Amino acid sequence: MGIFHRFKNFLLLLLLFTEIVNGYYLPGSFPHKYNVGDRLNVKVNSLTSIDTEIPYGYYSLPFCKPLEGIKDKAENIGELLMGDRIENSPYRFRMFNNESEIVLCKSNPLSSDEFKTLRDRIDEMYQVNLNLDNLPAIRYTKKDGYYLRWTGYPVGIKVNDGYYVFNHLKFTVLVHKYEHNNVVGVIGTGDGAELITQRNETNVDGYMVVGFEVQPCSVNHDVSLLKDIKPYGKYSKPIRCDPSSVTMAVTEGRSVTYTYEVSFITSDIKWPSRWDAYLKMEGAKVHWFSILNSLMVITFLAGVVLVILLRTIRRDLARYEELDDAQTHMNEELSGWKLVVSDVFRAPERPQLLCVMVADGCRILGMAIATIFFAALGFMSPASRGALISGMLMFYLLLGVVAGFVAVWLQRTLEAGSSRRWFFVSSRVACFFPGISFLILTILNFFLWASQSTGAIPFTTFIILILLWFCISVPLTLLGGLVASRARYLKYPVRTNQIPREIPAHKFPSWLLVLGAGTLPFGTLFIELFFIMSSIWLGRVYYVFGFLFVVLVLLVTVCAEVSLVLTYMHLCVEDWQWWWKSFYASGSVALYIFLYSINYLVFDLKSLSGPVSAIIYLGYSLFMVIAVMLATGAVGFLTSLFFVHRLFSSVKID
Repeated sequence: MGIFHRFKNFLLLLLLFTEIVNGYYLPGSFPHKYNVGDRLNVKVNSLTSIDTEIPYGYYSLPFCKPLEGIKDKAENIGELLMGDRIENSPYRFRMFNNESEIVLCKSNPLSSDEFKTLRDRIDEMYQVNLNLDNLPAIRYTKKDGYYLRWTGYPVGIKVNDGYYVFNHLKFTVLVHKYEHNNVVGVIGTGDGAELITQRNETNVDGYMVVGFEVQPCSVNHDVSLLKDIKPYGKYSKPIRCDPSSVTMAVTEGRSVTYTYEVSFITSDIKWPSRWDAYLKMEGAKVHWFSILNSLMVITFLAGVVLVILLRTIRRDLARYEELDDAQTHMNEELSGWKLVVSDVFRAPERPQLLCVMVADGCRILGMAIATIFFAALGFMSPASRGALISGMLMFYLLLGVVAGFVAVWLQRTLEAGSSRRWFFVSSRVACFFPGISFLILTILNFFLWASQSTGAIPFTTFIILILLWFCISVPLTLLGGLVASRARYLKYPVRTNQIPREIPAHKFPSWLLVLGAGTLPFGTLFIELFFIMSSIWLGRVYYVFGFLFVVLVLLVTVCAEVSLVLTYMHLCVEDWQWWWKSFYASGSVALYIFLYSINYLVFDLKSLSGPVSAIIYLGYSLFMVIAVMLATGAVGFLTSLFFVHRLFSSVKID
């Protein structure tokens, strides 16, 4: 009877969870219903450019400011780390209220500094980013018969020696009739004010925003018609928005008049599909087929390596078990992995550093798996700005328990069960990679602060990160170390001699083979790496987290197999110093990622200008490479450790 009641309760809970999940759109925000005439809040984000990779605030240029003053939107820590600065804008829309020739403002005569800044932003191809109901403004351009999609619009354009600013914006808002599902409402995460939808709603027709398009134009307005027009007044002459011509030249001492028009169009696009226009990456078919081909090839190679390895070990074990004592003694004079039985578990050089790096690698790998898994389910979609970075930070903090446990467990394994220094090892793990990250971010922040960029992490955010580090990460890491100090550790199956065995000389340095081993793991991700780099540095939206999760699993598998094979090869040539080599055999994939980053900088980011931009790019690339090295190296080392332990536990030792 008890089992039946438990099953019934579980079924009811599952049905309730299904109903809740059906009640809201997972990968974004809750649909916001606007009645006809309701105000729509347009927000501005940081100015961005693929030419410098240094974001700036929207109001750092002489644009129109809202009458109620500039107000920052409440941001999460992920947005702050990404350099997003969401602020209110002077643009005023009313649902289904088409307007044209609206005068926004007339700027003051441009000073020499304002003109120079505006000219520099045009030269550096900066884009203006607007948001409406959490949707970025999208711009379409036609080239060779194809329509290209861009997010935002350029500040201006340079023609010959003249600079022209885009001072008239033609907005198109796509709306869809509100579909009420009569479900329990939840708080939205969109920009438009947090809405709670109740069960008992009126039957008044409403609409949802499903698209936001912008077309910029450069229009030279008649100064004589602007004398008595106040902000949001109507320009007395029709404004023709022609993207193919530019007429509003900017010079020092001249004012700029900003105008706009907006039209609402009913669309068949449903609210859950409104992000499809942003998620359609160029060359999507090539992306899918390339990834599938890479997965098939690497899976085949990994299978071949695994079969060869298993057959070789099985043959060696069978041969050693069949030999009698005399034959065994004779074969000890030959070669083979059994000859290093008394040295294979000899402690490596810098054992505590190895424990710390492996533990941090496990933590980073766990964070990556958890983040990509939940992102694939839609919890961290691009519709929720900063959610991906915030999720990564949260998982990294919580996985401090795993890092502390692995470090102390490995330290006890290397020291035959001694747990005297568990606190020292745990504290080093808590400070190793976070300390490196803090150092890199601080150095890069000095350059961004000097450039007055919004990409610089605010001082208050630095304080928050430090508090999260020492108030959450450090205690959890120490807790994991304390648990490991009382847990079982891995006991060696053989004893170690006091005098180390001499390692035979090799024709080629073994480290060349270790560094070359990273090419196979790199082959599993170099195609996906191109799309990741394009997302980070070219402003493209990355969304194929399902494929990324598969590639990550395959990468872990290949790293484990490569390190295992290299370890076995070193033991066969009587090289018992396998600890660090097993770590770098798979961790060397980071070297090829760094070389790929330099190649991407030279050939794909040709327009990247300025030493600050190059330093920022290389700094973040170095940060990513260190994280990848620790994660992949931890996979290879732990695989080799359990393999060596299993191998020498399976043979009879006299």
